[in-house]
Amino acid sequence: MLGRLFVFVFLLLAGCNRTGDLDVIKLGHGLDTSHPVHQAMVFMQQRLDSLSAGTLRIQIYPSQQLGTERQLLELLQLGSIGMTKVASAVLEGFADEYKVLSLPYLFRDEMHRHASLEGPAGRKILLSSEPYWLRGLAYYDAGSRSFYTTDQPIYSPSDLEGLKIRTLESATQVRMVNSLGGSATPIAWGEIYTSLQQGVVDGAENNPPSFYTSRHYEVSKYYSLDEHTGLPDVLLISTIIWDQLTPIQREWVQQSADESAEYQKILWKAATDEALEKVQEAGVQIIYPDKAPFAERVAHLYDEYLDMPEIYALIEEIRSTTTPCDSLSGCSPQEVADQ
Repeated sequence: MLGRLFVFVFLLLAGCNRTGDLDVIKLGHGLDTSHPVHQAMVFMQQRLDSLSAGTLRIQIYPSQQLGTERQLLELLQLGSIGMTKVASAVLEGFADEYKVLSLPYLFRDEMHRHASLEGPAGRKILLSSEPYWLRGLAYYDAGSRSFYTTDQPIYSPSDLEGLKIRTLESATQVRMVNSLGGSATPIAWGEIYTSLQQGVVDGAENNPPSFYTSRHYEVSKYYSLDEHTGLPDVLLISTIIWDQLTPIQREWVQQSADESAEYQKILWKAATDEALEKVQEAGVQIIYPDKAPFAERVAHLYDEYLDMPEIYALIEEIRSTTTPCDSLSGCSPQEVADQ
């Protein structure tokens, strides 16, 4: 017990400097260096170096060099490292506001998702985890999540009935899959391939780049683009580190984070297009189902927040967020894709 206490105190003190003394922010994450998010982080690193004239730098440790996602969050809360990236669903356990982002069919389309996350509602969610020493800086695009299966295609919710579907460790995601008729089965990311291969689960759900880079397409030959959720990744900074920064340093960090998020959107679109092309070449059948039956089956999930006025107001704020394509003339599919 005393040993654990010593480690805790040592790590806490190691991460603390006097305000203005900090010159390096450690950023740890679990992604490969080829991933669009890592590449965006490198861009952020370069922008911060430029904005600060080299007086404040980011040091990036990819591929779980500093620990798993959960361990990195704990290190952030201690101030032992400065920044990390997690899926927004992971933050549901810290702040109820993040549960909103896991609700299915919350966003009308990609343009609405970006407008909502980059507006006041998205900002409220980013800052909602501050009481837990985790301050959101920006969202990284993670596209839309859809179902992929090993033995049978998914055209409608009825096709999910009786199937074991791997989900994130998110209560909202579990309820969504179960509401659609599937049997939600949370499994660690690194175990999905063998679970699909051995029949532990019948399918999973994720965005196209993750489906491709994980090689899950080798054992899942059906990809149904129902696009049920648009969960973003979240770039976090430890509030312990944030509080050490001077006002101008905070401006530099926030600006470099915002610019990297814009850059990452460009990278993500290219990665998505490539992923869909590659999995089709590998023999995967891409299905474009009618989304309306899926949305109808999970509409009741929103009612669970009626007795949480602040959270329901946040849902309504997102739903009412407008985009340039909400005019009577609307936008063509190509115009939406170009945003």
